[in-house]
Amino acid sequence: MKIGVLGGTFDPIHKGHLIVAEEARNRLNLDGVLFVPAGEPWLKAGRPISDAEHRVQMVRLAIANKPYFKLSTMEIERPGPSYTVDTIAELRAQLDREDELFFVLGWGNLAELPQWHEPARLIEMCYLVAVPRPDSPHPDLEPLEPLIPGLSRKVIFLDMPEIDISASAIRNRVAHGLPIRHLVPEAVDKYIKEHKLYIR
Repeated sequence: MKIGVLGGTFDPIHKGHLIVAEEARNRLNLDGVLFVPAGEPWLKAGRPISDAEHRVQMVRLAIANKPYFKLSTMEIERPGPSYTVDTIAELRAQLDREDELFFVLGWGNLAELPQWHEPARLIEMCYLVAVPRPDSPHPDLEPLEPLIPGLSRKVIFLDMPEIDISASAIRNRVAHGLPIRHLVPEAVDKYIKEHKLYIR
């Protein structure tokens, strides 16, 4: 079995996340993609984020009609900072030895990988699927390889169309009373309105 893993704050989840997951699933012939909302994202420490309950519910609504997309709340339920390596280790322990994990991340995240928690251990357990972002140059693996030996063999670059949608821009639009229905699934748009999220 081949399983994709897409982690994130999902504050809110948007159509860009769904496009990336769908593209990775099709390109890599994945059996499914697991959406993992972050509990305490250590890289975003200091920035206020919405309650986990709201973020989880928005993911649930966004993927409701896609049986090959699943929600995992393991990071929400686990105390302390959310480290990708812990999540992948937990998933790895639940799978058979021949099963493969594919962790999806942006080009910018890949460049920052040496600052991540135990990156060498992470690439022992999964492949990294790097997807482009409009504001990120194509990562150069050569300077990263000495810092994380074996990295080049575990990275898969996808050249999918760049998705220029950001959760921060969506939050900003809501705060200014602008529509977001073209950026998020309809059910997520309704949820944000019902719960008055992102209104300053």
